Amino acid sequence: MSITEQDAASWRHEHVFDQSSQAAERRTRLVMWITAATMIVEIAAGWLYNSMALLADGWHMSSHALAIGLSAFAYGAARKYARDPRFAFGTWKIEVLAGYTSAVLLLGIALLMAFGSVERLFAPEPIHYREAIVIAAVGLVVNVVCAIILGGAHHHHDHGHDHGHHHGHAHHHDHDHGHHHHDLNLKAAYVHVIADAATSVLAIAALYGGWLYGWDWLDPVMGCAGAVLVAVWAKRLIRDTGKVLLDREMDAPVVAEIREAIESERVVLADLHVWRVGRQSYACALAVVTSDTTVTPAGLRDQLAIHEEIVHSTIEVHHRVA
Repeated sequence: MSITEQDAASWRHEHVFDQSSQAAERRTRLVMWITAATMIVEIAAGWLYNSMALLADGWHMSSHALAIGLSAFAYGAARKYARDPRFAFGTWKIEVLAGYTSAVLLLGIALLMAFGSVERLFAPEPIHYREAIVIAAVGLVVNVVCAIILGGAHHHHDHGHDHGHHHGHAHHHDHDHGHHHHDLNLKAAYVHVIADAATSVLAIAALYGGWLYGWDWLDPVMGCAGAVLVAVWAKRLIRDTGKVLLDREMDAPVVAEIREAIESERVVLADLHVWRVGRQSYACALAVVTSDTTVTPAGLRDQLAIHEEIVHSTIEVHHRVA
């Protein structure tokens, strides 16, 4: 009996393994516009009042506006190309790539902060304390508001997955794996906001110390401390996003779950590859060796189906001749 196109179509499925969070996208765009507006106001005021402090903070804010704008763009691009067949495993990694790029930008900001602070430490300049404190306070308020907005996006995140991929079976399990994956694109935007807020707090403390006690050296020292803090956050974000982009997932708990579901006295797992295609979604390709002729790819796929996070599997069965 010949196989028709209709028969084949019933086994096809979409590769949309992770839907972007609409709440995260909306809130990231809002934070982008707030940051951009604050940047424009500070730069305009700096030119108007001939304030280098205002100009410096405005240009510093522009780097964060760029990074947060990149996060917002990534959400839109992932949604636009979600069903583009050129993306073999969906477009979720566009968001991860944006998070990685944003983390690299954050590391660059940390280096510029450190350079400027060291330069100011060896070549101090007069500080207009009142004006600088007001600028830092306004920046802190803006960043706290933005952090609250982005934090709300995490709590409203839609964790539902439309895999469109059941193949005639539906198995569910209800247990906690203890390995929750967050929205790395949203996390990148959030880290930028928190980093800016932290540097504002350090700046306010340093400026008050200099104003009240004449400790002019405190401002560049706090700048160095802020640069180190931002660099540590950037490094962690680069590590988290780089791990996904390089498919370094073979130490994930789901790998042990796959081995447990597949291996038995009559089935030996000969080869296994696991990679992430969504925040909590994995694909796998595996090969087994068995002398049991009743073992089939369909049967092994049924065994894997109890793990909802495995949304795509390619299975080879090699029967060993006794």
